Amino acid sequence: MSTKRDYYEILGVAKSASAEDVRKSYREMALKFHPDRVPAEQKKEAEEKFKEVSEAYAVLSDSAKRDLYDKYGHSGIDQKYAQEDIFKGADFSSIFRDMGGGFSSGGSIFEEIFGDLGFDIGGGRQTRGQSARRRGRDLQIAMDISLEEAAQGVEKIITVPRYETCASCGGSGAKAGTKRNTCPQCKGSGRTVVSNGFFQLAQTCSRCGGEGSVIQSACPDCRGEGRVKVTKKIKVKIPAGVDTGSQLRVRQEGEAGVNSRGDLYVVIEVRPHSIFERHHNDIGTSVSISMAKAVLGGEVDVPALEGRLTMKIPPGTQCGKTFRLKGKGLPDLHSHDIGDELVRVDIEIPVKLSSRQRQLIEEFASLNGEDLRSRESFTDKFKKTFR
Repeated sequence: MSTKRDYYEILGVAKSASAEDVRKSYREMALKFHPDRVPAEQKKEAEEKFKEVSEAYAVLSDSAKRDLYDKYGHSGIDQKYAQEDIFKGADFSSIFRDMGGGFSSGGSIFEEIFGDLGFDIGGGRQTRGQSARRRGRDLQIAMDISLEEAAQGVEKIITVPRYETCASCGGSGAKAGTKRNTCPQCKGSGRTVVSNGFFQLAQTCSRCGGEGSVIQSACPDCRGEGRVKVTKKIKVKIPAGVDTGSQLRVRQEGEAGVNSRGDLYVVIEVRPHSIFERHHNDIGTSVSISMAKAVLGGEVDVPALEGRLTMKIPPGTQCGKTFRLKGKGLPDLHSHDIGDELVRVDIEIPVKLSSRQRQLIEEFASLNGEDLRSRESFTDKFKKTFR
């Protein structure tokens, strides 16, 4: 007796549900259990749920399979279809194309979840092992740059360890003068079928690893791998406006595969600056001015990404006042906008005074009606004012 759950129960729809109801329910379930949308500790459980709802949808969205299931249940499906064939003909594409965010019926999520079981989701003959072999692996490398480099853009030379196609065997893995032979176990298909009563499961061939061919004499330079490890220097152009976490894709600079090379992803880290703090495309800094300049006004030199600038200080500037210098920040990575520089003003209070300086400040206080020697509290002053 089958231990599988009822397909209608899995999708939460009635047996009388329309094709659109089935599609809508699957869409909601796929979003809920998609492994990329759950915490890492829940990923394995989500993958199992995702497989379950996808299998239910593959059957109930196909009128012929659904009719067979309604009449005979799981046994009817298992007798008629191998596990991999259940998914053939199911239209996942329109559902996942609408979702965005990396969902794809023929993309990585289906290969990643179903590929280990040998399921042929797209109806093609290429297995996951063949696909991984034919396209080289993507690489990722971190690069740290200064804030000035992030503002202006820069070219960097990076060193990337990666696999290249073996020059001795041309990537075949076979010793010079020999060639790969058709795998005797899978007869070149790259897959083997395991049967258990009515249940059939296609799996990647264990003899050739899904290649469909085997090597009699391995290349001594790459030991049959078809690739060798090298260190490659690559010039990377960093655009202006990048920030920590920005990821640059350098096409065809990953590892070599049989048919194509993977990509290189450069993850940017912008180092903290000793003077500036970055706020998106704006930068912030501070300058100190004298008490006299704060009162009377004047000019002050301020640091900038392009050197130094002169900024006007209006009379009566208060401590903590922030001035905005338009267009002196960082460019936006995706537009022509440029951020601003925000300059906070601190006022220097002299610690040591000459007798003459003290006399002048006391005279200034006296002219303002301020008695420096008075111990009158704020409360006393308040009472006098509103008596």
